[in-house]
Amino acid sequence: MKPIIQKKQINLAMIGMVAENGHPYSWSAICNGYDEKEMKECGYPVIPQYLGEQPKETLTIPNVNVTHIWCDDYDQAKHVAKASLIPNVVKNPEDVIGKVDAVVIPTDKGWEHVNRVRPFMEANIPIFIDKPMCDNEKDLQQFIKWHKEGKKFISSSSMRYNPGLKDLRENTTQYGNLKYATITTAKTWERYGIHALEGIYTIVKPGFISVRNSGNDKRDIVHLKHEKDIDVVIAAIYDMRGCFGKVLLGGDKGFTFAESGGSYFSFRNQLEAFISYLRTGIMPFEFSETIELMKIIIAGIKSKNEGNREVFLEEIEGL
Repeated sequence: MKPIIQKKQINLAMIGMVAENGHPYSWSAICNGYDEKEMKECGYPVIPQYLGEQPKETLTIPNVNVTHIWCDDYDQAKHVAKASLIPNVVKNPEDVIGKVDAVVIPTDKGWEHVNRVRPFMEANIPIFIDKPMCDNEKDLQQFIKWHKEGKKFISSSSMRYNPGLKDLRENTTQYGNLKYATITTAKTWERYGIHALEGIYTIVKPGFISVRNSGNDKRDIVHLKHEKDIDVVIAAIYDMRGCFGKVLLGGDKGFTFAESGGSYFSFRNQLEAFISYLRTGIMPFEFSETIELMKIIIAGIKSKNEGNREVFLEEIEGL
């Protein structure tokens, strides 16, 4: 594979910001460093907390800077720029075209992403898209079309890189043949289900067959069936903030509990995977995994909307 970007210094644009998501602050700070006073006013207390736990000399990613930012609210963009040391605030997303090497879309509303990324896809600018990439069949088909056309983009949840689950991602043989797994998250299936899903997906690996969401407007209790005879249950309950990323894994020889942890390193590892992709041209994981994950998200929405029925992934139009 050939590098996508061959220059040593990579400049990024951070494009978009939605409520209840402070990624433009934290992700930009991981690349640029930050202003402590301004970051305390970001509205997300956990961000200055975990940034402050890192030695300043190790905080930034070498030869990578966020140089431009656009937010849905211009005043918000100006504050992110102050807090995360971003030199350029633009009034329109397209203003960054020709001025940066790649674009990061740090928003987590899947139904918006096709429209957010379209100008950059058309301009052949490499893109990282925050989770979930999409949440409906029409948009999934568009992303697949772009992939087939050779557009350069990847999408993932930071839970794919979570250090608390690293050992389980690498080896579960001591538990025998896996039979059951469960993982928890706060907020909604539409926006946060992918965190729990991708956290468990990287452990049990591809091969899901069907999805049944027995939840309601306030919670999603989602039962997934896997071709290796594994049952997975994901609980996404909006106000369950005290129980994010808790994992139980059971096999025919043993079981284990695990906790996700380390938001800073999850985000840093995620950004570094994107930078590696830009420098090498090698995707950190197969795009087929992203397709399967999006089909599961879509099937979970479809199941809840259609009387909690079991929805098979083969029903979801993709490849």
